Amino acid sequence: MNDSTFYGTGRRKRSVARVYLSPGKGKILVNGVSFKKYLCRQTLATIVMQPLVAIDGTKSYDIKINVKGGGLTGQAGAIRLGISRALLNVNKDFRSTLKSRGFLTRDARKVERKKPGQPGARANFQFSKR
Repeated sequence: MNDSTFYGTGRRKRSVARVYLSPGKGKILVNGVSFKKYLCRQTLATIVMQPLVAIDGTKSYDIKINVKGGGLTGQAGAIRLGISRALLNVNKDFRSTLKSRGFLTRDARKVERKKPGQPGARANFQFSKR
């Protein structure tokens, strides 16, 4: 990548997003496809755009994203964190805006493992006294 390309990594659940941000017209590609087409749902597209809306930069940057693992919700969260971290590399002054809105915090919640002798992580089979 060239000097005017900024990089950020985002993770959420099982998803990992590699974000390459460069000055441009606002084109966002996820795995080579338009982000709205890739993410399918408007709510997920909104999540991805949140950091750019916060700094008034929706039409200022072209973004190329490689994302793998997890489902669409986890991928959207990973992309949001990746974009936020890449924006920090562009300008350190964005930090207070992004941090106050919670875009720089890694969401550490993951699926809890299933326990032996139970149908799920917390669920138990129905107890019968007799």
